[in-house]
Amino acid sequence: MKFSPVIFAVAQVASAHYFFDTVVQDGAAGKSFQYIRDFTRATKYNPIKFSNNPAVDIRDGSYIDGPDSRCNQGAFTNAAKTQVLDVTAGSDVTVKLGVGATMQHPGPALYYMSKAPDGSVKDYDGSGDWFKIGETGVCTQSGDFTKDAWCTWDKNTLTATIPKDTPSGEYLLRFEHIGVHKSFDHEPEHFVSCVQVKITGGGNGTPSPLVKFPGAYKYTDPYVSFSLYNGYKAFPMPGPAVWTGGLNEVNSTSANEVTVP
Repeated sequence: MKFSPVIFAVAQVASAHYFFDTVVQDGAAGKSFQYIRDFTRATKYNPIKFSNNPAVDIRDGSYIDGPDSRCNQGAFTNAAKTQVLDVTAGSDVTVKLGVGATMQHPGPALYYMSKAPDGSVKDYDGSGDWFKIGETGVCTQSGDFTKDAWCTWDKNTLTATIPKDTPSGEYLLRFEHIGVHKSFDHEPEHFVSCVQVKITGGGNGTPSPLVKFPGAYKYTDPYVSFSLYNGYKAFPMPGPAVWTGGLNEVNSTSANEVTVP
């Protein structure tokens, strides 16, 4: 199989900046933006930063303290043509990076859900309540804290587990990776995509705590000024506590990211 030199060049750039575009089922990636809402950014792999970062570092006018924090820039305009993935409560959903990229920024992954208030996720812009269902941070404290100490380092997938108590219905499932290599300068980089899902076989849990996007993250949050240099230190995860079911217990750090061919 032959690949264009342009694709290789994009992949090299996008390993520093990247985007999720496919859902992995039975070990194989599906079609690009089949279940993930496509977005309208001219350069898809650009990160989302805070609005008060230097103007030169803001890409395509997207801000993590603005509505693009939900599912990325212009994603709702593609909601109607995006398919809805059937997911059984208690099972996993895995997404994969586009253009052969891997996550070569140190930092955590976070997973959120938001239920479509009127039933159809294709009609939902994500302006309602969100709850966090998982997060992934450091896997190896003795590793290089600027690289492979992080569970996501050099991986090309993220996997979220849907709590078995999640009520049935249609949701946005939000995947996010945050590069914290520039957090020491108050410039974390957020990479966000949303899968449209229909949860079946759900329970009677009450997800909480609830947050909004924008609003869940603030420029004054500790992770924004976190420095990963000079060795390991506990990372202050942004956002609310993780909801894992009816008892609202917090997930431990997950290490289920893998590399998919």
